[in-house]
Amino acid sequence: MKRIILMLIGISILYSCQNKDQKKNIIKTIVQDTLSKTLGGTADVSDAPSKDEAVELIRKQLQVLLKKDLPAMTKEDRYFYYEAFDLNNDQKDEYLVGFSNSYFCGSGGCSGYILNNDGSLMNSFTVTDFPIYVTTTPTEKVYDLIMESGGKFHHVKFSNGKYPSNPSIEPEHKGDFPKESSKVLDIEGKKLESYSF
Repeated sequence: MKRIILMLIGISILYSCQNKDQKKNIIKTIVQDTLSKTLGGTADVSDAPSKDEAVELIRKQLQVLLKKDLPAMTKEDRYFYYEAFDLNNDQKDEYLVGFSNSYFCGSGGCSGYILNNDGSLMNSFTVTDFPIYVTTTPTEKVYDLIMESGGKFHHVKFSNGKYPSNPSIEPEHKGDFPKESSKVLDIEGKKLESYSF
């Protein structure tokens, strides 16, 4: 983020010193460079939490959220999967956290959480099969989700500060699915790494 601010300051200095044609060329070059670095995966993401920091943040929150459950859980029950996705387009990823063991999963699906970037709880959900699809349609500035429950896909909308916790009672999804890149928590297909807590 600091580099982006410095880049914008540099652009404005160059912009004020150059004639009109030169200004357009400089801005065009900077924009093209930034886009190519972003698409090529070489953009500066130093402000984003590292994978280790995200895992530790999730571990701490699960210790709080599941405090009453921990004594009943076996060592094998205490594993989670996660994927980061910016659900509200604020340039900060939220963490979608899921499980795949019998403690958290039953015939209707599994439980999971969505955590804010600071680790605080945004949402909990039940009876969900993975993966979860993130649509390009926002409700209250947060992207809608398509979640499978009981063999059917449901369209889940953000309302009053959270998503409904039980997707099985939401309207069935009609129409196309988002692109592959918006599929999160594909625990089986992507072979996501599991983490203990």
